[in-house]
Amino acid sequence: MNNLNKVSIIGAGNVGAACAQRIAERGYADIVLVDIIEGLPQGKALDILESAPILNFDSKLIGTNSYQETADSDVVVITSGLSRKPGMTRDELLLANMNIITGVTQQVANRSPNCIIIMVANPVDAMTHLAIHASQFPRNRVFGLSGILDSARLRSFIAAELNVSVEDVSACILGQHGEAMLIIPRLSTVCGIPITKILPQETITKLVERTIKAGAEIIGLLKTGSALYAPSAAVAQMVEAIILDKKQILPCASYLEGEYGIKDTVITVPVKLGKNGIEQIIELELTAKEKSALINSAKAVQQVVKAMQL
Repeated sequence: MNNLNKVSIIGAGNVGAACAQRIAERGYADIVLVDIIEGLPQGKALDILESAPILNFDSKLIGTNSYQETADSDVVVITSGLSRKPGMTRDELLLANMNIITGVTQQVANRSPNCIIIMVANPVDAMTHLAIHASQFPRNRVFGLSGILDSARLRSFIAAELNVSVEDVSACILGQHGEAMLIIPRLSTVCGIPITKILPQETITKLVERTIKAGAEIIGLLKTGSALYAPSAAVAQMVEAIILDKKQILPCASYLEGEYGIKDTVITVPVKLGKNGIEQIIELELTAKEKSALINSAKAVQQVVKAMQL
C-alpha cells in the first residue's frame, strides 16, 4: 500500500464496490475491500485498480476475505449485511443483520482501535447504535449514512420540479432513516429562499412523500437489488470530510446524549465532520411542532433498538 490514508470497506456488494471506486478515484486513500465470498472482493478490487491509468489515480486497492489487511485503517465503512427486497422494510432487516454487524464491528475494532466507523447497513440508525455497543468506541467515531442520502434525494426532486441546478438547493432532514424521517420544508431552500415561498403546499407534500419512499421506489423498479449510486456518493462525501479534515456540516446518523432533548438514541442530525469524526453536533432551532415530530421519530428508532436487547 502507499503512504496514503487507509480506508477499509466491509462488504463488496454493489454499494461497497461503488464506494471503493468513488474513494479510490479521489486519490487520497488506499482501499481494502473485504467480503466473505471468495474471489468477489479480489475481482472487484482488481477491476477498479485497472481503471487507474485511465482515470489517473494512484490509490492502491486490495481485495481480501480476511480482516488482517484492514489493520490500522483510518476509516472503516460497513456495508455488509442483507439488503432490502421488494416490500421489505428496513426494520425487517434488523434481526437478520444484527449478528453480521456485531461480528464485523468487533473484527474491525480489534484491528483498527483508532479508526472511525461509518455504518451503511440498514436499519442504519439501529445498526449504528449496535456498532457503538459492539466496538465500545466513543460516539464521535461511530456514525451512519442517512441524512446526506435522504437530503440528496429531496434536493434532486426539488431541482427537477423547479428546473434549477441542484447546487442551489439545500434540504433539511432529521430523525430516522425511514418512514418516520422528519423533513422540514421551511429550512429547505433554493438559493436561500425557503421552498415554502416558491412551491405550493401540494407540491411540497408530494416531494416529501416521494423522498420518504425513495429507497423503496428504486427497489420496486429494480426488482432485484437496491440503490447504490447515490448511497456510495454520500459515503464518499463523508469519507472525504474526515480524511481531508474539512469540518463540513453534514447530516449523519449520530448518537445523541441530550441534544434536541433526546438521549441514548441514534438519529440523523447535522454535525461537523473532520479528522476526529463528529467534532460538533449542530442543534437547529425547531418549532414546537417540529420538536414533537423529531421526538416521535426518535421513539420509532428506540423501539427498534429495544428489540435488539443490547
